Amino acid sequence: MRLRNKPRAAGEIAANPQYMTTTPMDFKGQWQRKFAQKQPLSIEVGSGKGRFIVEMAKAYPERNFIGIEIQPSVAIMILEKQLVEQLPNLYLIQADGGDLTDFFAAGEVAQVYLNFSDPWPKTRHAKRRLTHRLFLAMYQTILQPAGQLQFKTDNRGLFEFSLISFNQFGMQFNELSLDLHADDAPDNIETEYEQRFSQMGHPIYLIQAQFKASTSDQPATDR
Repeated sequence: MRLRNKPRAAGEIAANPQYMTTTPMDFKGQWQRKFAQKQPLSIEVGSGKGRFIVEMAKAYPERNFIGIEIQPSVAIMILEKQLVEQLPNLYLIQADGGDLTDFFAAGEVAQVYLNFSDPWPKTRHAKRRLTHRLFLAMYQTILQPAGQLQFKTDNRGLFEFSLISFNQFGMQFNELSLDLHADDAPDNIETEYEQRFSQMGHPIYLIQAQFKASTSDQPATDR
């Protein structure tokens, strides 16, 4: 689906640095200063219109959240929600999250969420999938020891690819679901895509996996 360009997006984003930035590398290792309190930090890579990250911030005030979205015309939709909610534990990034190690210091993040990422179905595009081992290595770097990755999709092929990728990377599986909505998950917060695909009868797949801590892992400190 082609996104409608919103000429005001850049200006509105620039006018609200208290809620969103386009230069996340400027805050590497110092993200806690963006929040009212220093709390465990969770990030969502590809936040879309923001339903998930906004509702998570409302449901878990004891955690801090950052939503990352590359498309300005979509990111502004999250910003508009935050301008209404003004949640003290939510901050937003409008940028390409292709290399999160440019944005976050080692051990700065407690949890990474990947929701309905582009499946990149062609074999030659496998390295672009956000659960490819190259991305897993990146997540492991920014996550605290034993940090957790949560992944949801309606795409069976991407789910199977991700299972293999996580397993080959030596991750520990904490939770798996082949049909999340049928499994009666009362604490599940849906994304816009999740609602749509579920209504169409698609099963929602979920993986919660954990990186195994090593003695060399050192959490980042807020400088």
